[in-house]
Amino acid sequence: MGKKTEENLEQTWQSLTLADDFIFGKVMSRPNLCKKLLERIFPELSILRIEYPELQKSIAEDIDAKSVRLDVYVKDEMERVYNIEMQTVNTKVLPKRSRYYQSMIDLQLIDKGESYRKLNKSYVIFICMGDIFGKGRHKYTFQNLCMEDKTIELGDEAVKIFLNTKGTQEDIDGKLKAVLNYIEGIRSEDPYVEELESAVQEAKQNREWRREYMTLAMKLNESYDEGLERGREEGMLLGREEGMLLGREEGMLLGREEGMSLGREEGAKNMAAVLRDLGIAEEVIKTKLEEKFGLTEEEARKYL
Repeated sequence: MGKKTEENLEQTWQSLTLADDFIFGKVMSRPNLCKKLLERIFPELSILRIEYPELQKSIAEDIDAKSVRLDVYVKDEMERVYNIEMQTVNTKVLPKRSRYYQSMIDLQLIDKGESYRKLNKSYVIFICMGDIFGKGRHKYTFQNLCMEDKTIELGDEAVKIFLNTKGTQEDIDGKLKAVLNYIEGIRSEDPYVEELESAVQEAKQNREWRREYMTLAMKLNESYDEGLERGREEGMLLGREEGMLLGREEGMLLGREEGMSLGREEGAKNMAAVLRDLGIAEEVIKTKLEEKFGLTEEEARKYL
């Protein structure tokens, strides 16, 4: 790792907040903090304790399924299951992603041949730094209802919640609003917010977590550099071959142009592969490809 790269990564690490999904996952690994967050999201529920069940694997139904690595996956003493995800990217596919998460979680709850009665009540919760529904609410809760008679619930006990840090309505209590404001970057004297801030700072002092984050960042950079170098080499080879026909100067120019194109393609392909292996969400991968390689949304989706 070059000195400049290391310094840049260190600066990035020190600037991380709870809005970063890596830090969020580490902070929420503390049961008391995770429990308090759930109590603020669900003031109507009585949650005495939570536990972190071991997932059988990074959730995937089979070898061809998309893998899912959950930020926070816990259950309480009533066997209710909660998945909490931090979402900094405003994407229109989050609703369908929540559907996929729900189905994959259900596969973990019962084995083949077991009764569906064993399916626990479950909550998929996305904390979004953007209003994906555009109604100004801080909290959007979805359950399955009969369209002909909305007083009838399906009763599948699957709940999906989207929290919005940029909400404008007075639709939640001050305790939850203080947390969403903090994620948005607005501090308050709320005791729980102070606990979260202390936990964030402690997380950034953890050498093991810092090394884990640096390793992830370096893998991404290496995939980019490797793809760029391979593209240059292939481009120069193409330039030499074409140069036999077009003339040496034109061939070298073609090599540079093709090299840039191939480098971008290889870099994007390698970065997407690394991120998939690490369980990063598809929409986050797409956004990083757009930012890193200057791709359009359509171009980025080719590598997903």
